[in-house]
Amino acid sequence: MEQLRSIAEVRAWRARQAHAGHRVALVPTMGALHQGHLSLIREAQARCEAVIASVFVNPTQFNSARDLDAYPRDERGDLKALEGVGCDAVFLPSVEELYPQGAQTRVNVGSLADHLCGATRPGHFEGVCTVVSLLFHIVGCDVAIFGEKDAQQLAIIKQMTRDLRFPVEVVGAPTAREEDGLAMSSRNLRLSAQERCLAPSLYAGLSEASAAWARGERNPDQLKALARARFASKARVDYLELCDPLTLQPLNAHHGRSEALIAVAAFLGEVRLIDNLTLTPSSQEL
Repeated sequence: MEQLRSIAEVRAWRARQAHAGHRVALVPTMGALHQGHLSLIREAQARCEAVIASVFVNPTQFNSARDLDAYPRDERGDLKALEGVGCDAVFLPSVEELYPQGAQTRVNVGSLADHLCGATRPGHFEGVCTVVSLLFHIVGCDVAIFGEKDAQQLAIIKQMTRDLRFPVEVVGAPTAREEDGLAMSSRNLRLSAQERCLAPSLYAGLSEASAAWARGERNPDQLKALARARFASKARVDYLELCDPLTLQPLNAHHGRSEALIAVAAFLGEVRLIDNLTLTPSSQEL
């Protein structure tokens, strides 16, 4: 596996892939890799001949310097994991490599960022879209793989890719989960033993709402109440919303939709976790 730390090195690697006739898939990450990340690498390998991952803790998407400093970092472990799964290359830029002194341009996003995480994390998705657009431009990838765990991020990146005419196919891969249902996340490493025991209640709540939706329940307040009742009492809910899966706009009691997205963000201690499920009708309704 090639370790690339400069834009020039990445472009030289990409040129070699083009010369060999290889399609390139990019898997952007912020490191502290787990099996969920590695499942994205495998998805990329199934789609393209060459796969490059990026490992970069992007400062422009953090709202808190404390949160940025606390974000887990393990370059040695990340390299071992990527090599073990057969990743072809990894881009490990410094902050200065992607944001040189004097850099001011940011990618503004629209109404997709008004709700869910965007409502309480101003500027977060601007930072996400800025770094992703930089990576698309530097790598020149054909395909980019993102996890469905962050449904809002995936929707925004797809919109940005269309709007800015990037010649990139953006693919969403299913959320990888622990045996108890907890969505895999680098932030899980920061949970205390007690918090880790409580964390699966988020998925349990979403699953309760999903089962009710499949039975025909469509009232957003009732569905959210069912979900919230399963959440651990010590979880401080940032948001719990029932949304249109495409526009991410909240649904009201008269929405009449056959499919919806239920999404949650909650704090366990100081650790903020997110999860979501797509709600679909039962087979009898189809």
